[in-house]
Order: sequence, then C-alpha cells, then structure tokens
Amino acid sequence: MLNYDVIVIGGGPAGLAAAISAKRQGAKVLLIEREERLGGILKQCIHDGFGLLRFGEKLSGPEYAWRYVDEFHQRKIDFNVLTYVTGIEKLEHNYLVRVVNTKGVLEYTSKSIILATGCRERTAKQVFIHGTRPSGVFTAGTAQAYTNILGQLPTKKCVILGSGDIGLIMARRLTLEGAKVCGVYEAKATPSGLTRNIMQCLNDFDIPLYLSHTVTRLYGEERLQAVEIMKVDESMVPIPGTEEIVECDSLILSVGLIPENELAESLNVRMDSKTKGPICDDDFMTSEPGIFICGNALHVNDLVDYVSENGELAGKAAAKYCYESKELVSFKVDKDFLYFVPQQIGISQESKPATFYFRSSQVLRKAVVTIKVNGKQIFEKKYSYLKPPEMETIKLDMSQFHLVKEDTLTVEVKGEKCEEKSISHPLISTRAEHADGSQV
Repeated sequence: MLNYDVIVIGGGPAGLAAAISAKRQGAKVLLIEREERLGGILKQCIHDGFGLLRFGEKLSGPEYAWRYVDEFHQRKIDFNVLTYVTGIEKLEHNYLVRVVNTKGVLEYTSKSIILATGCRERTAKQVFIHGTRPSGVFTAGTAQAYTNILGQLPTKKCVILGSGDIGLIMARRLTLEGAKVCGVYEAKATPSGLTRNIMQCLNDFDIPLYLSHTVTRLYGEERLQAVEIMKVDESMVPIPGTEEIVECDSLILSVGLIPENELAESLNVRMDSKTKGPICDDDFMTSEPGIFICGNALHVNDLVDYVSENGELAGKAAAKYCYESKELVSFKVDKDFLYFVPQQIGISQESKPATFYFRSSQVLRKAVVTIKVNGKQIFEKKYSYLKPPEMETIKLDMSQFHLVKEDTLTVEVKGEKCEEKSISHPLISTRAEHADGSQV
C-alpha cells in the first residue's frame, strides 16, 4: 500500500491545477482519472476563448489542457488513468482510497484528498419530456463528442433545448458543419449562457433564441421526427393552446450541469442546496477535515480559468494541511444571490487574500455588492450589470478584520431589476416565430 500526502481525484483542468499546485509545495501527489487521457472535457472543446484570464491569450480547449498536462508530466507527478474510485474510508489521521483498474483492486492512503470530479449534464429524463423514446436525443456534450472527437455529424436538422453555453457553442458548430439549427428554446425568461456566446454563436449565425418556451413532447419511432414546443408562464408551466410542432431529426439538450459529488456525499460532507456542491471554507476544505473540493464539483463555473484558479488554491491548502482543528465564521447570504462561495472563512492571523465566487439570482443593473462584519461595512464593489449566467469574483484579505467565532458576516447585493432580453440579443423572441417572422 502506497502512502501520499495528497490524492487528487479527477484529471480535468481543476484536478491538474490542484496536483501541480500541491507538488509545488513539496507534497507527494497521486492523481486518479477514470478516462484514458488527462484533460477532462477540454479535450473535445476545439473552439477558442479559453485562457484569457490565466494566460492572457485565446486558446482552444486542447491547447489550454496541454499547458497543464505538459507541466504535470514535467513535474513527474504519479497518476493512474482508466482508474475508478470504489470507496474512501476515513482512518484515524488519514484516508484510505480504494480503486480498481486493469491491475486489479488497489489501495492508497493520504492525509488529504482533493475532489475534482467535475460535473455532468442533465438528460431528457431529468427534464421530463413526454412522448416516445426515439434515437436522435443527445446532450450537447454528447453531440460535441460525436462532432469533434468521432468526426460524425449527429444531425441534419435539430432543435436545441436550453441556452447553456455548450448548447450555444454547438448551435454554431453544427451550423458550420452544414446542419440546420431551427432555434434555441429556453424555458426561463432570460438566457442561461454568457452574453458573448449568445452574440458570437447565435446572433452572428442568425440562429433565433426563443425565451419562455420549452419542448413538451417527442414524435418518432426509431428516429426523432418532430418535437412539440409550448410557451411557458412565469413558473415555467406550459400554457395550453400554445403548442407548435417543429420537424427535426435531433433534439440537443443544454439544460444544465450537475456537480458530481457522490464521493463527497459518501463521506457525509455537508452540501449546499444552491450550488449542489459541498460547503467549504476559504481553503476549499469541506466540512470533513482533509477533504478538499475544487472546480465544477464545487459549483458550476462559467470559465475554465476560474476552475484552474480554485484548483490551484485547493492544491496549495491540501499540501499544507495538518490535523489541527479550525474555527470558522459562516456568511449570511442575501436572497438576491444565486450562490456565494466559499460559504465560510477560517479565523487566521495569516495575511492571504480569499477568493469568492458568486452569481446574482436575477439580472441587476447598477448593482452594488457589500460585505459586512457585525453590521459594519468592510467591502463594497459596484457593477454595471450582474447576470445569473456570468459569474463574478471578489478577492479580499479577511485577516485584516481580525474575525472571531462570534462575528456575524453578511454579504448583500442591491440593484435595479431588469429584463436581460432587452439588452443582449436582437434575435431573442418570446413568441414562436423564426427570425424572418414566419411561424414555426
């Protein structure tokens, strides 16, 4: 049985950054990855736009991943691929990790574990679409893998349900490959993807975006032939009498991502109902001592640069982890935040900036975010706009405020509420019409 200082589970951008960061601190590190190659989802993201924050240049997904994979190998960090974690057991002062791969069942011990397990896509069954079960229904990530990895075009004429970023990117990708994208349909009243993706992937290719619409039924036996689309009300309930039939051979789903946290849950880590990820402190340690979290397993990030950033922070903290207890102060978060992480701050005299990630729950104009200690304001930042799809960050050295366990930390956001559809995309419609005005 081999012993390590840090075991990283997941070889995507968060796991790679965490492993490299821990190794820089002198830790003995093992990375475990279930796929054949390191790099995570970036291996199939051939579009550019990655790395603007981390490297100051636009990279494709594989280029971004290779920057980390190359350094990972240069540092001679131990790793296992095609390896599945079957269980983690808490011992007195460390953890036992059981895995299975082509060599059989193996066991490792480590004083700290970093969970960098990423997230997965919601499927058609999770959004309760009625009708038959024909072929031709794909998640956006699956359609991307078919197109970019296998070189197979999965559709000639499709409907995209959901305006998440990967769905927007696939609308453009499929159009470039000669497929017809009838439209992107979003059940919410505001888009779910980044504004830049709406402009570059939809507007530039005349692909319409229909807000407050959803797919309610599938038609077809062996292969999808059409979908039924209905308007929805403010509660996203379909409105009777608004049914429209759109002929297509594929339905591509971009209806949200779910952090993969089965391992965290097996360790009884406390979870946040808003992020669907673990509650953690400013070192990205969860409620279980020695268990750290980063990347999309913590919360779904909009930029891979942020994934690498908190992976790096988690790796550094995990390498330095010792068995001392830690006093924490929790944030009370205003209802106008979709979420705010980390949710807790460790009481420390060490001067170091904490990095916070947050999203607003609705579109706000002239927004102001404030942090208060016992009602006294210690931080303020103004934003022209805050939008739920676009994550924001705050860096603040909390040690300067000399927190004690009894302190009350609050974070609030105020601003003018507005409709994003009025400011983002000229082809957005709340009616079932094509961009040229013809009915669907």
